Amino acid sequence: MAPTHVLRCCQRGLAWIPVIFIALVVCWSYYAYVVELCIFTIPSIAEKIIYMVFFHLSFVMFVWSYWKTIFTRPANPSKEFCLPKAEKEQYVKEERPESQQEILWRAAANLPLYTRTGAGAIRYCDRCQVIKPDRCHHCSACDMCVLKMDHHCPWVNNCVGFSNYKFFILFLCYSLVYCLFIAATVLQYFIKFWTNELPDTHAKFHVLFLFFVAAMFCISILSLFSYHLWLVGKNRSTIEAFRAPVFRTGSDKNGFSLGFGKNIAQVFGDKRKFWLLPIFTSQGDGLTFPSRLVNIDPEQPTVSLQPEANKSIEDVPASPLSESQNHLLGNEQHANNVTEHLENDTGSETITIIMERES
Repeated sequence: MAPTHVLRCCQRGLAWIPVIFIALVVCWSYYAYVVELCIFTIPSIAEKIIYMVFFHLSFVMFVWSYWKTIFTRPANPSKEFCLPKAEKEQYVKEERPESQQEILWRAAANLPLYTRTGAGAIRYCDRCQVIKPDRCHHCSACDMCVLKMDHHCPWVNNCVGFSNYKFFILFLCYSLVYCLFIAATVLQYFIKFWTNELPDTHAKFHVLFLFFVAAMFCISILSLFSYHLWLVGKNRSTIEAFRAPVFRTGSDKNGFSLGFGKNIAQVFGDKRKFWLLPIFTSQGDGLTFPSRLVNIDPEQPTVSLQPEANKSIEDVPASPLSESQNHLLGNEQHANNVTEHLENDTGSETITIIMERES
């Protein structure tokens, strides 16, 4: 029997076959469009120039985003989510699941975790030996835990997650634009070749086949691109769309939804000028995510202190929140404010305590 590492190497080599296939199709489409269509078939010089300019713009953006999706390494949990050596050894020695969960609960006491397993336990990966952050899942193909994992895509031979999800969306977008542009500009010459208005040359096969391939990929990519745009608007991953995340208050498929605008900003960032460029601009660190359920969690009370009337209110949550959580949750909660003014005997200072209670 062949060693395990040899089989693993063969598996990794075979995994590149879909990527190589796409690369060959793209190279052939470039030759067929630029050489066979624009140079040998189109008679008008002005039409050639216009087609070539827009074709190369879409081609560069498509290849750029595809490259970034393939070669951006998936983000993994940081060291703070790993069990300390002593607790890891104790966890391995324990045979009872209840005792193992007690170890995990102690280790996760200071971690910003809001999701659980279906049974309400701490999410732990025995393979990677890490406590899973929110929205993190283990990919069997990559053999690692991936932050905000969406799915493993064989066409890019990579896991699509927090680090490259924006690149994947742009790859779908520009591949759709690329195929639409080719199909739209080739259509008239496809009809002319089909009706024998143009003479039979070596370009005929390339033009006819180019239209069929572009139309076929256009239809398949359109459905996938539309689905992922819907996921972005809902702030869900593909995994969460099929299995709702479980919070302390129960499962909620919209638990990470912050509203359409903020959901878009989670993936594409705050600066719109970078939205269409395959440059990483996603918000957060991939370890913690703002949730509309955090402030209404009964285990997460919020106490607000206002030392002076002219100073802003500072919220002190019971569990740590990242800056992106505090920034995005600022206007999401609709609560009834109960304000109690306590004045000292001298009247020189007023202390205002504001407690928020979810209606």
